[in-house]
Amino acid sequence: MSDLTVKPWKRHGKDRLYVNLPDGTTVAWADRVTKAVTIKVENHRDAALSLIRKHLGEGITVTPSGRSEAARTPRSVPGVRPPVRPAPARRPSRPASLPPLSPSEDLAGNRPGARLLGMIAERGPSAGERLWAKVLRQPSEWDSWYTGLEGERRVGRELARLSAFGWRVLHGIEKSNGGDIDHLLIGPGGVLSINTKNHQGASVWIGDTMARVNGRKPEPYAAASKAEADYVRGVLERYCGFPVPVEPALVFVGVTSLQRAATQFTVRVYQEREVAALGPLSGKLTPEQVERVHAVARHRRVWLKN
Repeated sequence: MSDLTVKPWKRHGKDRLYVNLPDGTTVAWADRVTKAVTIKVENHRDAALSLIRKHLGEGITVTPSGRSEAARTPRSVPGVRPPVRPAPARRPSRPASLPPLSPSEDLAGNRPGARLLGMIAERGPSAGERLWAKVLRQPSEWDSWYTGLEGERRVGRELARLSAFGWRVLHGIEKSNGGDIDHLLIGPGGVLSINTKNHQGASVWIGDTMARVNGRKPEPYAAASKAEADYVRGVLERYCGFPVPVEPALVFVGVTSLQRAATQFTVRVYQEREVAALGPLSGKLTPEQVERVHAVARHRRVWLKN
């Protein structure tokens, strides 16, 4: 048990504890709100549960590993009560009214990487600081911002090509929790909430919830993408008045290899040049619905009220 560590993780509306091996491999994770525990490595089940109980107390529920979360059924554990599943939220019978749309509130004018551009303008380095870091060839705290910006611009160029198929695209949508949606693609094939990851020359493996870049510690890329798609669906359906099909998507830029787990089917995963495959998708939204969804999505303030 002493080899295992517990690491809190809170992002995208999730509040979790991860139990990891020294090499970063996730053995189990627990949702602090529902006390639902997912075991990833069965050999460490007992030790992981013991650690989690120290943090969450009794009343946890264990779900079996090896399947996607959507298909999991809680496993009965002696002395453990099943989680209380909230009733599905009802969609309002009448869509909410859209606020007035002024030019400053219209997201249709956003360029790819708009959110990062704003952050760089507000808190980024001066021209002199950038030049000095370049001369010294020293890494800086802003490197990840510029890397992310380049990735979003490259994916944005690929998405722009899909307009010929009836797709609309928005970029840099600020969310109410302070994060942002890199790209929102709206068209005959539904809505895709797209998260861009720029990993030049890297080898990437993507699973049900986590991803590994060059074999390093897992990152919750897929889990975050699914949470973001749920957020997008909630916002759009509030104002559209009809069900809006939203899928999460991850687009990797500059990677040398991209492997998907056999169980990975809930998140669309592409390299940047594969984005063109989205063009022919159809059958989920009519042209009138596409226009309505786009009209809602371009309102900056609707994303800040959720």
